[in-house]
Amino acid sequence: MSSPEPTTAGKGLAERYRVLLDIGHKLARTLSQAELYQAIYAETSRVLETTGFYVAVYDSDADLATVVFYADRGVERSVEITYKGSESDVLRLGKSSMVSDRAENLSLMVLGEEGTELTRSALSVPLLYEGTVMGALSAQSYQPNQYTEEDLELFQAIADLAVVAINNSRHVTQLESRRREAERIEEIGRAVAGSLDAKEVLRTVNDAVLELLQADASTVWLLEGGQAKVASSLGKIRLQEGTLWSLSDGLHQAVIRDRRPLVIEDLSKSQLIPPDLASETRAGSLLLVPLILEDEVAGALSASKVQKGAIPTEEVEVLQRLANQTSVALSNARLHESIRNLSLTDPLTDLPNRRHLDLHLRREVAAARRGRNVCVCLFDLNDFKKHNDRLGHVVGDQILRHFGRILLSETRAMNLAARYGGDEFITVLTDIPRNGAESQAKRVERRVAAHPELSKYGVTISFGIAEFDPVKMFEVEDLVEEADRDLYRAKQARGKENQSR
Repeated sequence: MSSPEPTTAGKGLAERYRVLLDIGHKLARTLSQAELYQAIYAETSRVLETTGFYVAVYDSDADLATVVFYADRGVERSVEITYKGSESDVLRLGKSSMVSDRAENLSLMVLGEEGTELTRSALSVPLLYEGTVMGALSAQSYQPNQYTEEDLELFQAIADLAVVAINNSRHVTQLESRRREAERIEEIGRAVAGSLDAKEVLRTVNDAVLELLQADASTVWLLEGGQAKVASSLGKIRLQEGTLWSLSDGLHQAVIRDRRPLVIEDLSKSQLIPPDLASETRAGSLLLVPLILEDEVAGALSASKVQKGAIPTEEVEVLQRLANQTSVALSNARLHESIRNLSLTDPLTDLPNRRHLDLHLRREVAAARRGRNVCVCLFDLNDFKKHNDRLGHVVGDQILRHFGRILLSETRAMNLAARYGGDEFITVLTDIPRNGAESQAKRVERRVAAHPELSKYGVTISFGIAEFDPVKMFEVEDLVEEADRDLYRAKQARGKENQSR
């Protein structure tokens, strides 16, 4: 885009104000912020030299000025420049400034490639809206003494028109941003209602953070003891799920005790984030807010960006609102999981119950049909009814709990130990042949004989084993029935052995 030659230089005041009126109409019709900045540049170029030109917006809360548009010799350049607004007289004082020759006044902020020619003269004016400095415009020239006081007055008048248009555009952008935020929060709500799978809900949350904050990564952390665990992470610099990190004292203080958002503008200089975590994140800046469930800090939601720099207040507020929704979602998902566990767990022994067993067995038998080896061991507490009647139900329950703990401790994590019903228990063993299942059952038998409480009451067990045979067995019930028949044979043999003594 070439910079047009100024057409009103040297013309009368009436002509300049006619141009201002025309500029005001054009800016008022532009709502897109990117197009608006281009229009401000184009319209200013009609009346002033703009060999160099930039637009900066200012966040007074963060004292952060950001160059959002820059053109040099008629060519728009992509730049990522931020600076402290308090270091600029124009932003700090809200007053316009003219530099006739930078060689004599080094206060001029210039843009361009390092080592190239620098602008010499400039006009810089504040964008003032209802007494608040919202940013600044700067028109610059590579020649000295290119501007007059009349030019400065005209440029300030353009800025006064521009700031109204910028403010209107900002309102439209904020409304659009809030609409998108509302849609995302509603989407999270639908995810909670439609699926109480916590991982699915967290993926929806991370998607929302990436979109609304334009983040490079979004991560949900959950506390486990004194560590933080990555429960879910998305984005181009996402973290590995399941990774554990120790909390520094400062991080623990900020997130868990103070329950406040943590804003880190330069991660490489932060003392709060452990060095190995800072390196792993590959981020320049980080925003983190606590997740509070039932008045307890359960973790945190974070948004990170590759670039360093101040984080606007609006982004902190958006992430806090998303964190609140995430806490509700996690609470609902945990409640659902708790209810689900109650429906799948035997309340006396805390082992999986018959319903859980059926679900697990159907998956394993389906795998066995594709060639995987599956065995089941059915255990029975011999003469349990007599023990229960003689010792009482309290002791009887203790016997069942003791045996359940032994069975669980002898069962690998990928296998299942469950209460089948009454005094019968079952283990489902995958990738183990029948002789391996027999070894496990005998270990359980020896543990029972050596247990101080169970041996005191004379508790013994019998067991039956079945290995899935895809030729003879068609249903889950076929496998369990075969184990039951083997158990029956074992109990008969035991009875005969006792009679012969």
